Amino acid sequence: MAGKFEVYEDKAGKFRFRLKAGNGEVVAVGEAYESKAAAIKGTEAVQRAADGARVVEV
Repeated sequence: MAGKFEVYEDKAGKFRFRLKAGNGEVVAVGEAYESKAAAIKGTEAVQRAADGARVVEV
């Protein structure tokens, strides 16, 4: 099963997203956004940034 983004409203009324792996484990969490639409755009930004990203040691 592929991973998925979950968009949700937190206790403070802000919208956030989390990326879950296929096994249900949370592997990334986004910042707080004022609107659900902004949180969805955040997931899209992560998808674009991760496409073809390489791993580097720092």
